[in-house]
Amino acid sequence: MRQTSDRVTLSTRGQGLYEITKSVVGFVEAAGIEEGLLTVFCRHTSCSLLVQENADPDVRTDLDGFFARLVPEGMGWLSHTIEGPDDMPAHIRAALTQTSLSIPILDGRAVLGTWQGIYVFEHRRIAHRRTIALHAIGED
Repeated sequence: MRQTSDRVTLSTRGQGLYEITKSVVGFVEAAGIEEGLLTVFCRHTSCSLLVQENADPDVRTDLDGFFARLVPEGMGWLSHTIEGPDDMPAHIRAALTQTSLSIPILDGRAVLGTWQGIYVFEHRRIAHRRTIALHAIGED
């Protein structure tokens, strides 16, 4: 059994989905693991991870719009407001999505569907520097 780890760091420009598929796939290919499991972990509480369609950009637009309507800013009943009006809604959006992904590795490749991409889903309005931890474990 072998394992390896690394990080992907990206700078976001505000709310939206940022694709990291190429970086993650490159990590898996360089790892030399033929069969195993990849863990992708988000080290933040106001952004999250998604596996989502990467063919039509309208999917990202619609997801942004859906979450803006589902968890809008300006909910007067929120207590955690010291970091700005977008902070607590960002925490709620992150709680409704995922902070880690498990993706099988077969034949030395991450097993993603034809139209699947891996995204960091930034929930804050301002730019942030985000770090995503990668870990692969398996057999050569």
